[in-house]
Amino acid sequence: QVRLVESGGGSVQAGGTLTLSCGASKDIHTRLWTVAWFRQAPAKEREGIAALRSDSTTAYADSVKGRFIISKDNAENTLYLQMNNLKPEDTAMYYCAAGYMVASALESYEYKYWGQGTQVTVSS
Repeated sequence: QVRLVESGGGSVQAGGTLTLSCGASKDIHTRLWTVAWFRQAPAKEREGIAALRSDSTTAYADSVKGRFIISKDNAENTLYLQMNNLKPEDTAMYYCAAGYMVASALESYEYKYWGQGTQVTVSS
């Protein structure tokens, strides 16, 4: 069982920066684990936006590529999402997720463990 807890959400103006954190209750940096960030806006489907595999390769959705950076502190079992140049369309609930032997890194069905979410609101 893996417990994930997100923090760092809030309100920011367009063009601003926020960094989300996700603390994990157990080691998730060992081989075959993938960690990821998803988001869900009202009336929209949950969207995979960034993933980090155990071999340190990453995957990003086109909507955030070049603006968001996913990273991990293995010693602290903490996942981060640095969000730069935020836009109003980035407004959503953001979730971290962890999965074992994930094939499609940005697909929600691949992930068994989820955090409770943290709200990000970007105003124009």
